[in-house]
Amino acid sequence: MSQRINYIQQSPELFKKFLEFSNLLGDSAIEESVRDLVAVRASQMNGCGFCVDMHVKQAKIHGERELRLHHLAAWRESTLFAPRERAALAWTEILTRLPEQGVPDDIYERVRTQFSEKELSDLTYDVMAINGWNRANVAFKTVPGSSDKAFGLDKAGLA
Repeated sequence: MSQRINYIQQSPELFKKFLEFSNLLGDSAIEESVRDLVAVRASQMNGCGFCVDMHVKQAKIHGERELRLHHLAAWRESTLFAPRERAALAWTEILTRLPEQGVPDDIYERVRTQFSEKELSDLTYDVMAINGWNRANVAFKTVPGSSDKAFGLDKAGLA
């Protein structure tokens, strides 16, 4: 299989602006632990090995428990997630795989019980960002772990 293009090198200004947008989410109303869960779950759903690898390592660095990361793919059956985290994961899944009829009212109402209007707006931008990164890295088959040193992910102790 031939190597695919490096989208960062080919579109450096667009990459820089998208990275700036993503970095702004660090100051959003959504706590880091929830953002970590959202990033891993969307990346799992999109089959983005690079992003799963990156965000699992980031979550570990941020103090996330390994067992919760293992349970993330089956979060509905797991007892390890709080109602707010469950709502964030439900929102992530519905926005990652938009149904033909759009977001059902029951899911929206369930999520709204856990998030303020500002938080839900910020969470939506967070889901938008990770889905964008997933799509670029899946399209160009970015190698998992290839940017660990650049992003300080070697500190996670996961090799």
